[in-house]
Amino acid sequence: MAIFITIIHIIVAVALIAIVLLQSGKSAGLSGSIAGGAETFFGKNKGRTIDSMLSKWTSIAAIVFILTSLVLALLQ
Repeated sequence: MAIFITIIHIIVAVALIAIVLLQSGKSAGLSGSIAGGAETFFGKNKGRTIDSMLSKWTSIAAIVFILTSLVLALLQ
């Protein structure tokens, strides 16, 4: 059981890092270099929906990360 939770914990940690790096910040970050041309082609509304979707997935991944951390701590 602990091995299964540890594997999920590692996957969620890597996903959380990737999701945070894809979000656009003040200087547009990694998301600006990937989707920079797409925002000008499809319009500004597309970028806002991508940012809101990434924000939602960040919250979900953070909650799962905290829960797996607590479960692993209790199993120790």
